[in-house]
Amino acid sequence: MTPLSCFQNRFNVACVLLGSLLLAGIANARPSEDQLEYPKYRGAKALQHEVTTDLMKLPGILGTAIGQDAAGEPTLTVYVDQNGQYKSEILGIFPPRLRGVTVRTELTEKFYAYAYTPGGGGTTVSHTAKQTPPIQLGTSGGWRNDLANGYCCGGTLGSLIRVNGVQYILSNYHVLEADIVNGGNGIVATTGSEVIQPGLIDARCDATKTQTVGKLVLVKSLPNSNVDCAVAQVVSGMVNTNGSILEIGILSSNTVAPALAQLVKKSGRTTGLTRSTITGLNATISVTYENECVGGTAFTKTFTNQIVIANSRSSFLGSGDSGSLLVEDVTSKPRAIGLLYAGSSSTAIANPITPVLTFLGSKLGGTATMVGN
Repeated sequence: MTPLSCFQNRFNVACVLLGSLLLAGIANARPSEDQLEYPKYRGAKALQHEVTTDLMKLPGILGTAIGQDAAGEPTLTVYVDQNGQYKSEILGIFPPRLRGVTVRTELTEKFYAYAYTPGGGGTTVSHTAKQTPPIQLGTSGGWRNDLANGYCCGGTLGSLIRVNGVQYILSNYHVLEADIVNGGNGIVATTGSEVIQPGLIDARCDATKTQTVGKLVLVKSLPNSNVDCAVAQVVSGMVNTNGSILEIGILSSNTVAPALAQLVKKSGRTTGLTRSTITGLNATISVTYENECVGGTAFTKTFTNQIVIANSRSSFLGSGDSGSLLVEDVTSKPRAIGLLYAGSSSTAIANPITPVLTFLGSKLGGTATMVGN
């Protein structure tokens, strides 16, 4: 009996047994394939590693992560679609503790790549206005022809990286590259496509009111890799060469690994400078993607080893903030932690920055590093 057929016949006794066996750990726990830097979380990661594949087959399960409770003890967090047909049945199969690990369920909307938005933007400093070059990042941007199906779109030009002495603007695949079919606008994004500031969504869909700050270099991170990233080679004189980000300033050139309860911040197109806390590590998360601007669902991608950040009422990450850099919340020269790309009204998701830089280095033929001091 499959998990889906179980829930379609949810009053069958066999279904109760399936739910019990799934979480009972009938096989010996296997160690996680990636070793934790935090020894006390090894048991929780082993449990997560064992059950996640089967859990993700169940309708309404959006992901899992390792979190911690108020006492700092590890938890297995399971993200459940709050609008799912079998929400009640799914919640009913989870015990409060399993093999000594607290199991916590969190209701949330489905996770979407946060590419476009119909309006809004900015906090103390405008993150949507056209800047005088050289621009700072953490600003509205996108590719020049990001309009289709009666809409125009945009996201965030997040930060600056360097490969072989060449500077590139870092953002997301779905902000800069996602137009891969002729579809509603008759064109696709290609290497050399102009990347603009601000994005079309903030220029009333009129590219003449924007400025070209980069040229797209296709790296095609999705759907086949475990990161959502894209880059544009900087047009000379158009981007501040020190990589300064609006309301954050100059970064450290070093990066730092994520940690639970770590205080973080980001600078993005829609919600500007916001702060939050990391609530989950090693997350397996299902994310839905659209093709081109409001082009309908293109694919659903399951990511592993992701960072989860609290996003109550979209106060940390909103639609249009995709591409923002996640950094530690310190006064000066913060280190990069991750690249934000998806979320719901309660949860934000980021790729860890190290795999992003490693992927880009392999595609661009060198070692990718953050631009900073």
